[in-house]
Parts: sequence; C-alpha cells; structure tokens
Amino acid sequence: MAEKGKSTEELQSPNLFSPLELQSPFCSSPEDFEYLDFDALIRRRDQRKALERPLTILRESIAKQTDFSLSLAQHVISTVAKDTNFVFSPLSMHVVLCMVAAGSSGPTRVQFLGYLKSMSVEELNSLSSQVATLLLADGGPLGGPRLSFADGVWVDQSLTLKPAFKEIVENEYKAASNHVDFENKAYEVREEVYAWAEKETNGLIKDLLPSGSVNSLTKLILANALYFKGAWVDKFDASLTKDDDFFLSNGTSVRVPFMSSWERQSMHAFDGFKVLRLPYEQGDDNRRDFRVPKFKINFGFEATKVLQGQGLVLPFSPGGLTEMVENGEGLKISRFFHKSCIEVDEQGTEAAAASACVIDEEYCLIEEEVVDFVADHPFLFVVREDVSGAVLFVGQVLNPKAS
Repeated sequence: MAEKGKSTEELQSPNLFSPLELQSPFCSSPEDFEYLDFDALIRRRDQRKALERPLTILRESIAKQTDFSLSLAQHVISTVAKDTNFVFSPLSMHVVLCMVAAGSSGPTRVQFLGYLKSMSVEELNSLSSQVATLLLADGGPLGGPRLSFADGVWVDQSLTLKPAFKEIVENEYKAASNHVDFENKAYEVREEVYAWAEKETNGLIKDLLPSGSVNSLTKLILANALYFKGAWVDKFDASLTKDDDFFLSNGTSVRVPFMSSWERQSMHAFDGFKVLRLPYEQGDDNRRDFRVPKFKINFGFEATKVLQGQGLVLPFSPGGLTEMVENGEGLKISRFFHKSCIEVDEQGTEAAAASACVIDEEYCLIEEEVVDFVADHPFLFVVREDVSGAVLFVGQVLNPKAS
C-alpha cells in the first residue's frame, strides 16, 4: 500500500538511500561522514522496505489470480462456450471461491489452495480485500471509470456463523451477513439475492439464480457482484461507424457496425495474432486504420461442472466446509452460478457480473474425496485493472451480431 502523499516510484526506489543523500554536498570529504546520522538513514531505508513489502506481495498474488483466470477461461471456452460469444468475470468467481475457501478445512482447504494457486487462505483473504478497497475503488467521482464491487452472505436463521468466519467475511470481504429462512421462504430469499445483484450491477444482471436452485435444504449463499463503466481515452467518432463484413469461423460473413479510428493506439503484432490495447496508453505505432466492431454480449452458465472438471471436487461433498457455521459438518456446495454482460460502443465499455455459490446441508456419512488492426474475425477480449493486472472480464466474440 503506497504511503499517502508519496508516488509509487518514490516508494519503490531500489537505492539504499535517496539520491539527495548519496550526492549531499556536505559529504565532500571522508571527515564529513562523521556528521551524518546513519541511524536515521537506516530507519528511513527500513521504512521504505516496510512500505514496499505489501506492494510486492500484492503483485505476486495478482499474478497467481491471473494464472487462475487464464486457466479458467480456457476451460470455459472448451466446455460451455465453445461455439458462442461469451463473457465472464474470473475475478467475481475467484472472490466467491475465496470466501468459501475461508470456511473450509482439511483436505478440502488443501484442494482449494491448490486450485486457487495460493499458499494460504490468509493470502486469499488479503488479496480479495485489497482488490476491493484499493484496485477497484470507484473512480467515477474523479472522472475515472465507475466501479462497484460488493459481496454478500445469506445464512439460514437456524445456523450461527463461527466468529472467525464472520469476522473474515465482514472485515476482509466487506460482506453483510443476512439471516434468512430458507426452510419456509426459499423463494423469497432467491428474490432477495436477485434484487441485491441487480442493484449492485446497475440493473444489468437479473435472475442470477434459476428456479429450483434455492430450496429448504439450502443453508448459505455466498455471492459477489461487479459493475464497470469506463470511457475510452480517445473515443471513436460515431459518424465514422459503418457496416462492414465480419468473417465467421465457418467461412461465412455477417454485416456489422465497425467503429473506426485513425488515432494513435497501442497495438502489437505477434506470430499468428494481433493485440490492440484500448484505451490506456499511447503506443509507438503510426496513425493507422483501427476498426473494431460494436458488440453486446449476455452470458450465464452454471459453473459447477467447470470447477469440478478442473479438479475442484471435494467442496461438492459434505465434510470439508466445517469452518463456516457451528455444527457444519454436512455442508457442501450444491451449485455455482455466474452471469456476465458487456457492451462496447464508441463511448467506451459497460460490463457487469455476478457469481453465487449455493451451499446445502447433506445428512450422510462423510466421504473423503505493426500493421492495421481490423477485428473482422473472431477475437478474444480482456478487461483488466491496468496497474496490477487484475483480470475483471474475459470473453470472445464469434459473431458480433449475436448478443
């Protein structure tokens, strides 16, 4: 975490002492060194290191979260989104899984840590807390991207959250704990989660939980909602938007509106593919023809089989989520749901996502277990927080005409 009033560069200086200290005109001869307060200089060095350490740890955690995001995206594409446009938020799913991991124990916790590529639940909790409070702070009031990031917990009124878990979800995840009556009012609770997700995503995510997903056996729901709206640094001129051919994977084409720009953009060409970066920093490329289709995608899926297919299986059996509530030996994940949407136009990007993990109780024996960039063909896209590299959304466009 950067010290208030100091730049990141200043805090990250690799020098033992500042340039001013190294080049002090009062140290022109060896005799002058006896007047220096070396204890004070060493204290300043140690203070700098103490401030740098959290930033280094955060970057390492973000790198692990990015690995998780890319691995999950690959699996989503190969299973539920092989032949369709899709968008999802690996960050939203990651946060919910981290909350569940915080309430796990034994082999289930070990499997969670391996799947989430982390050394401890404390590291996961710290990452989620810093992502929410530092990296995804709402920049709308200052003219930056508008962001909303919220977590929620719904627990059956017959259960009592363990003090340690309650402290984690409320302090680290800033999640409000709602005591509800799943046994007699499952439908009303589902509607409550609906309304919460819709409110936190500016009305973009509706009906997060399908019919039948919440019932009298449900004991907890852990959820996350994410909303993003950002304007391009260099907006596209709407008068230049024209219909053109977008070439599909099967060799056919469709006519879709393309946004055009001759502004300098950061674009890189690699062997077999190109990357266009909007809107963050100006690249060194010359002014060239950049054409990107407008598109809008709504996508939702049940992630249960996706997670199990990647090796996360123990949380779906009772016996491993014992640290959430008192006498919670029978708790297990029953289903995991995710919904996302994104719209890209001349002004910028608006996107939202919500994830919900439904936890039931099962009474049974515990089992152990440098050219023009014209995006006129299918492409992948990523929305990320640029300083840390945290991946907010990942998606693919196979046909911009299909929403």
